[in-house]
Amino acid sequence: MGSRCEVCLEHVDESEADRIDVLAEAEVVRIEKKYSRFRSDSELARINAAASAGSATEVDPETVALIDYARLAYERSDGLFDPTSGLLRQVWNFAEGRVPSQAEIEGLLPRIGLDKVVCDGNSLRFHAEGMALDLGGLGKEYAADRAAEICLASGARSGFVSLGGDIRIIGNRPHGGTWQFGVSDPRSPRVAVALVQATTGGVATSGDYERYFERDGRRYCHILNPKTGWPADGLRSATVLADTALLAGTLSTSAMLKGTQASAWLDTLGVEYVLVDQDARLIGRSRPID
Repeated sequence: MGSRCEVCLEHVDESEADRIDVLAEAEVVRIEKKYSRFRSDSELARINAAASAGSATEVDPETVALIDYARLAYERSDGLFDPTSGLLRQVWNFAEGRVPSQAEIEGLLPRIGLDKVVCDGNSLRFHAEGMALDLGGLGKEYAADRAAEICLASGARSGFVSLGGDIRIIGNRPHGGTWQFGVSDPRSPRVAVALVQATTGGVATSGDYERYFERDGRRYCHILNPKTGWPADGLRSATVLADTALLAGTLSTSAMLKGTQASAWLDTLGVEYVLVDQDARLIGRSRPID
């Protein structure tokens, strides 16, 4: 997953915790191998061969379910959450720190849009050549949910799974306690600026501080707007609490793309959240750190 991954279990002995952890890790590894864009032998690589040709391919029920979920997220976010937007990395290279030209960006936009992808039963069809799917905006959170479900099915009753800070809670804490998770300061990520509390569900954060570069006083982050082709702007980070890690991650990414409209949008969905705006102000429900 390219990040720190943890399984935290309460009230189990060490040998039992090790047994459950092995099962949870195996599920995370399975999902990474299947949907990684960095592996030439992944299912995603096979799908993208069809996407590049603008043709169709058969996919399994798990992949159909993920794409159906992505389509719902695409619609609910007004087209901002779009797994076809990974194509923009052809011109945005955050290792090199180069700002592409508007012409380069506009050359890719016609091949971006989940509305150009149709899933009919197990058949996945792409209606434009040169497209690609990137499930990176779903993979970690989906894996966290699946790992937590494996833990529960294997006997764990309390704890959480954290994959790169995308969290799914396992069961309820004994005696009705809550989990408290820190919200990182986007400009000093090792420092927490607020706490969120949760007893169930998922917690996820998206921000402009994990992968970015700066040019001429402007920060360019890796969260790219599929409509404009340019990085998200308006917020430093968005943390969302939801029923699952997958939903929390979808909403936090969409909130970053909504920018200054994120708070109003999240309010309509009735979820709890903490936003850090460009002036370092906290918006939403949180407990500030003294």
